[in-house]
Amino acid sequence: MAGQKGKKMSALEKYHRRVDAVRSLLCVGLDSAFDHLPETFLHHEYPLFAFNRWIIEQTHEYASAFKPNMAFYEARGDRGISSLRMTMEYLRLNHPDILTICDGKRGDVASTSAAYATAVFDTFGFDAVTLNPYLGREALEPFLTRTDRGCIILCRTSNPGAGEFQDLPVDGKPLWQIVAQKVAEDWNAAGNCMLVVGATYPAELQQVRARVGEMTILVPGIGTQGGAVEQVVRAGLNGSGAGLIINASRSIIFADNPCETARQLRDQINQYR
Repeated sequence: MAGQKGKKMSALEKYHRRVDAVRSLLCVGLDSAFDHLPETFLHHEYPLFAFNRWIIEQTHEYASAFKPNMAFYEARGDRGISSLRMTMEYLRLNHPDILTICDGKRGDVASTSAAYATAVFDTFGFDAVTLNPYLGREALEPFLTRTDRGCIILCRTSNPGAGEFQDLPVDGKPLWQIVAQKVAEDWNAAGNCMLVVGATYPAELQQVRARVGEMTILVPGIGTQGGAVEQVVRAGLNGSGAGLIINASRSIIFADNPCETARQLRDQINQYR
């Protein structure tokens, strides 16, 4: 998608335009676990794609982003990877204004990261990807230099065991604060970085917001993992009343009525904006 004067729109510009267009901070996580698919999709040649296509059409009106988790596609081998490719092609053709996020938590030595970046951004065509900062900036440089794409870096994750390393003190601060500061002050030179902060840690989310200014934050953990919408919105909004990508996965895609569930969550989020 092109911006003004032929300049390619960045991932963040794409997201912000979609947020404004549909008044939504909602990201629908396509964590399409094969064992949980409704039986009606199991007879399709590509069950994961058939299910994803249905979920997209049920929820796209209320979504500003879709986030497939790579694990559920890799676990199904060739057909799973084909389903992911087909899902991405379907989104590009039918909903090109909605941000796509590869939830792969990539990060390796630079030569391997370069291959990962090619796979995520060029082969599959994602707008953004989740990244692991553990190997440092040098390892993530192949992603960071893709200034039109989004680099969403793990900071304070939503899982119960996150504090095992993320809370370790470094110069009197927990490690997750160091990550937030490093990304905001150093790695975000091209303005294409975001952070991951779990909905299950609203106090930490508020502290991250105070340290990173207007930077956009991906917030997983709403719904099944127990994150509270009001706490997340009040803690995480930036000065423009946005700056959040609030993800819900299983609580939407495996709901009895995904369309209504997505609408209700979009509206609930907006209630506190």
